[in-house]
Amino acid sequence: MPRILIVDDEDNILKSLRRLLAITPCATAGKVFPLTVDTCMDPVQALENAFGMPYDLVLSDYRMPGMDGVAFLKEFRELQPNAARLILSGYADLNGLIAAINEAGILRFIAKPWNDYELVATIAQALAFQELQNETQKIADQARLSRGQLSAEDFERRRLEALEPGITRVLWGPDGSVMLDPDALKRD
Repeated sequence: MPRILIVDDEDNILKSLRRLLAITPCATAGKVFPLTVDTCMDPVQALENAFGMPYDLVLSDYRMPGMDGVAFLKEFRELQPNAARLILSGYADLNGLIAAINEAGILRFIAKPWNDYELVATIAQALAFQELQNETQKIADQARLSRGQLSAEDFERRRLEALEPGITRVLWGPDGSVMLDPDALKRD
């Protein structure tokens, strides 16, 4: 079951999107995607959540206090490069859209107010595209592994990272030690 994350600083938008996705089948090309939907009002908190929870798709508002949607999606991409990224905005800022496409690798821009059918269809298409892209990557990695172009360790690291984002990242302390608690430096 695909898990999606919606990030917007307006609670009524989050509730509306959650309600829409709960009652509207998310389907494309005869395939129905039953969704698990997580929402978050704070992009920083959403990134913390994404560190340990794999998402298939993230939908972010463009304008949010503290961190805009492009910066959020760019950081999200670093954590979970295989997740589809969409941006939602009531503002038609061409430079912002170009930055979102180039820097954060978004698949689609969705305008507010959105058309319910188009929004759900866009999510379904993005999930289908991402599923196909992930399967292609997995087959390519298996071929590289069998030809000796990819080590078994790298293959397993990629597999684990897809299942548990952040599991293969190591935080090093200033003395070269492994940091189990990244907040330990802040408390010293």
